[in-house]
Amino acid sequence: MFTGIIETLGTIINIEKDGTNVHFDIASSITDQLKVDQSVAHNGVCLTVVAVEDGHYRVTAIDETLNKTNLATWSKGVEVNLERCMPANGRFDGHIVQGHVDQIGVVENILENDGSWIYDFSFDTTSGNVTVEKGSITINGTSLTCFNSKNGKFTVAIIPYTYENTNFHELKIGDKVNLEFDIVGKYIQRIIRGYQ
Repeated sequence: MFTGIIETLGTIINIEKDGTNVHFDIASSITDQLKVDQSVAHNGVCLTVVAVEDGHYRVTAIDETLNKTNLATWSKGVEVNLERCMPANGRFDGHIVQGHVDQIGVVENILENDGSWIYDFSFDTTSGNVTVEKGSITINGTSLTCFNSKNGKFTVAIIPYTYENTNFHELKIGDKVNLEFDIVGKYIQRIIRGYQ
């Protein structure tokens, strides 16, 4: 389980295709604290560390992950948000995040607002995901609060610390982001809709 509080940024230093899988080599300030078989959230996607060496580590994404997240758009030099799993005795600062991306969203607008930034996002509603006013959302692994919540649209406000210490400073209009909707909301939605 994760909390959506980003620890650091990592940089993609190599990408290697292997059949339908893709291996990503990532350099980060936490590399020396990682071990093989450890789970790390990358832009909100839980991936397993498969190798650690010389200041970087490797994770592998399968076809299912590449099709449902923005990992297929990654290239060398791209910065990704990183968070290790929450320790059992750790402080819970964000919200419950599983590291299981529900779908991709799109950056619709970015407004600098005299010391903060306002980001508008859209998402396809056919899968039944919803946001609620002042509810939690995870964007590229970052725990945030929604407002202007509408059908298939929502807004978040970003403070300078988050802007500088996550990859929000790199986002542009039209970029795809990983969205994980609030787990409580997903269960309520499933109870209401039932199984199809």
